[in-house]
Amino acid sequence: MTKFIPDCYWPEVDNGSYVSHEAVCVLNTNTASATVNLTFFFEDRPKMEGFSITVPGERTTHIRLDKLQNTDGPAIPRGVPYALMIESDLEVSLQYTRVDTTQPELAITTTIV
Repeated sequence: MTKFIPDCYWPEVDNGSYVSHEAVCVLNTNTASATVNLTFFFEDRPKMEGFSITVPGERTTHIRLDKLQNTDGPAIPRGVPYALMIESDLEVSLQYTRVDTTQPELAITTTIV
């Protein structure tokens, strides 16, 4: 299973103590564990790979993209637009959420993928 989220962005600035972030919620209704791989694509730099998460059977996992690091160590850069490809060895349900705290009135965007 492969899904895409073409409009991702993690703002460079936070307003107050609540940090801007993005998250991908993965719901695995299968009885077996699912392996979920994430690849990040950018406008002006090479893609970032090596992000892998195991989601146990009949469980949900919330992947905070601001806390995610790949096998080589680098984290996702702030202030850079990107697209996300999510691949799973099993059929899973996905929800993407962006929390933007760059202004006093917080903004949240979410979508089922």
